Amino acid sequence: MPKLRLIISLLIFFVAGSPPAFSQALLPYAIEPELEQMEQAGIEIAEDAIQLARFRRTDAALGRAKLAVQLAPHLYQTWFILGSLYLQDDQVQLGIEALNQSLSIAPADAHANIKFSLGSAYFQNQDYKSAIAQIEAGLQMKPDISPALFDLGNSYLKLAQYPQAIAAYEKAVSQDKDFWPAINNIGLVKYEQGDKEAALKDWRTALKIDPKQPEPQLAIAVAIYSQGKTEEGIKLAQAALTSDSRYVSLEFLGENLWGKRLLQDTEKMFNNPKMKDFIARLPQPTPEVEEEN
Repeated sequence: MPKLRLIISLLIFFVAGSPPAFSQALLPYAIEPELEQMEQAGIEIAEDAIQLARFRRTDAALGRAKLAVQLAPHLYQTWFILGSLYLQDDQVQLGIEALNQSLSIAPADAHANIKFSLGSAYFQNQDYKSAIAQIEAGLQMKPDISPALFDLGNSYLKLAQYPQAIAAYEKAVSQDKDFWPAINNIGLVKYEQGDKEAALKDWRTALKIDPKQPEPQLAIAVAIYSQGKTEEGIKLAQAALTSDSRYVSLEFLGENLWGKRLLQDTEKMFNNPKMKDFIARLPQPTPEVEEEN
């Protein structure tokens, strides 16, 4: 799933769903007027940071989030927002530090969401065991959060712990039957296990849910190409890559958790003369598309 949209949706969910309301959170009944004004300013600036992030202005959003923390350092939400924006900007260690600070001052009912974000941070840092530990700790408090279950499955997938990955993805889908990324990734696991037909079934299900998604479409193309359906595979692949040319990069596919077996078959298809000619004529991805993910 696109990274920016996930972080923004989590920020909005966290702020909107944290009782008491963000504008009232952690403000004691008796407070010095100047301190109250500073914290209120911090709250407003933190909300500005979220809006800037929605418009992909990450640098400006980070600047506002840092100021919000200075003005309202006792509000766990300001630290959470700062940490999440650091992750968006690929400053992972700083993100982990800010999220841990948020966790240290947050009430118990906010711990799950923070731990989910810490899990994403550790995943981003390629520390998959720590990611699993944080996400599972969060799921003990909130067991039915589909994006967290998806992240858990991804972490297990990176460790090649396939049964655990599938179990996490399936639980995510049980909470949201239209959660196509989890269904798609079940297909990725099954392909690496050598079950192409089962993988194809999952990818077709994912594509049925959202016919505009290029990833399951390209995966289907690779699978059927490897089965000898050359022309059909090429046609599907060309349609997928026309939709989003980033998927022509094996590195990008690897970042999207495509495994060794699937990448090898993809490379074989891309080396077909028709595909080589098509790829050579593909336009470069636009900056707008790159920033969305």
